[in-house]
Amino acid sequence: MRAFASYAAAGSLLVMAACSPQIPDSAAGVGIDGDPFAPPPAAGTTINGDPLVPPARVSTETVPSQTGGAPRSSSIITAAGAFSAAAASSSDADIARETEAALAASRTALASAALDASPSNPAPQLIGNAGISDENDFQAVSSRQSIESDAARLQQQRSQYQQVQPTAVPQNAGDTGPNIVKYALSTSNPKGVRLYTRAGINLRARSQRNCAEFASPDQAQIAFLESGGPQRDRKVLDPDGDGFACGWDPAPYRLAVQN
Repeated sequence: MRAFASYAAAGSLLVMAACSPQIPDSAAGVGIDGDPFAPPPAAGTTINGDPLVPPARVSTETVPSQTGGAPRSSSIITAAGAFSAAAASSSDADIARETEAALAASRTALASAALDASPSNPAPQLIGNAGISDENDFQAVSSRQSIESDAARLQQQRSQYQQVQPTAVPQNAGDTGPNIVKYALSTSNPKGVRLYTRAGINLRARSQRNCAEFASPDQAQIAFLESGGPQRDRKVLDPDGDGFACGWDPAPYRLAVQN
């Protein structure tokens, strides 16, 4: 009974081996015939065998004519037409005439082209320009002047030299209005110290509104003195009664005299 079971198992193994696929021999390498570590063949050796990629076939079909699609460029059509015209009129006389026309056009373009400014260009020559002096040109000056002529010209200039003597400052003719410099020097009280009585309502607000009409404190002080100041202040320009209108300060004039 045991012998029969052994025979049956061996038969099963044989059936399974017959049904399994064949495994190719890879001892020679995949895609490589021979030893992969063998040296390369010598120069001039002919290698036979099938090519890896079959040669491409050349199609014998004709390209259909283009009936639609994008139109050709106008420049290509123009160039083709010009070439056809040139080929049709390829006589020697026509070629000579076209060459002459091209040369004439190039000469006209060169004549109207702008001047190329370059440091290597020669300096322009000025001929007969009397408005430009040549005093800095040594050769031109030396041809007209000498050491003796320079000395004589210097002596002539010295003889014409005149020294103007200082004169007294002219006095003011007539009444030109209040002099704020003179007024500043005639006072000694600091700015903000009350010397004169001021009466009224809202003197500060009225003073700010009236002082805004003047471009500078100097002009306000002149108007203040013209209207009876510093004793009287009709325009309310000196609300604190120090004798100075709209913040005018006599200190700079006093300091200028001391120095």
